[in-house]
Amino acid sequence: MAASDVSVESVRGLLNERLTNLGFEVYPLKIGWYNSVLPPTLHLSYPDDTLAVVVLSTPAMFEEAFLPFLEQRCYQGLNDPIDQCVRQCITSAVSQCFPGEKVDVRYDYELLPSRKPKFLAQTAAHVSGAAFYYQKADVTEQPWAEKKMFGVCVHPRFGGWFAIRALLVFGDVTVGSELVQPVPPDCVPSREGRIKLLEAFNFRWQDWSYRDIISPIQTYSQKQRDYFSTPPAKRLALLRAWGYLPSDNNQPEPTSDTQSQEIGHG
Repeated sequence: MAASDVSVESVRGLLNERLTNLGFEVYPLKIGWYNSVLPPTLHLSYPDDTLAVVVLSTPAMFEEAFLPFLEQRCYQGLNDPIDQCVRQCITSAVSQCFPGEKVDVRYDYELLPSRKPKFLAQTAAHVSGAAFYYQKADVTEQPWAEKKMFGVCVHPRFGGWFAIRALLVFGDVTVGSELVQPVPPDCVPSREGRIKLLEAFNFRWQDWSYRDIISPIQTYSQKQRDYFSTPPAKRLALLRAWGYLPSDNNQPEPTSDTQSQEIGHG
């Protein structure tokens, strides 16, 4: 597909065809929307009108993509199994939908040599309209004084039961006024609700209560909850016990730079 043939709708449509049935959602944005809310040191080095797409995983991804990925013996070890599954799904979709196209794929777990993330996942989700990124600054008369409070995204349909997985930048594709920046749905409009959300996320993330700050249409299955509740170092053993990995797989347990994201949005 030539760059001149690529449009917002064609990109969204092709990616949806490949990814929706696997439990992913895609949301287009302009790089300028992302850069405009961040300091220059965190900007992505593309013109403002460059097309990008943020990819989210929904609760369905675990059963529709991850478990089949394991059943097909696609896991190669070393990397985190979820990260490897997501990479395979997105790489396959990009190569099949946009052969020869310049697509810069950045995953949520990837870091630059400076140890900064390759993109700020929650910022990308917010500016694309996919999910509202609630931060300390969104609370009036803050009760926490100078205490650092991490922000968290809330999806309008899944609450906190989702994850931000990747940003796809189409380096040779520019978009004009046909792509209008959406306003992310403000699912938690009250001060009291936002305090409850941020305190649950920062102080009690282990109980996952922040994920139910709204009534979601779908949550993680019990098997998925068991997986993400298991410490990362013990997840391969769990997969072996479930029969998804051969019992003689003696590879070391993988590590992932996305564990904070899994705690927040896994």
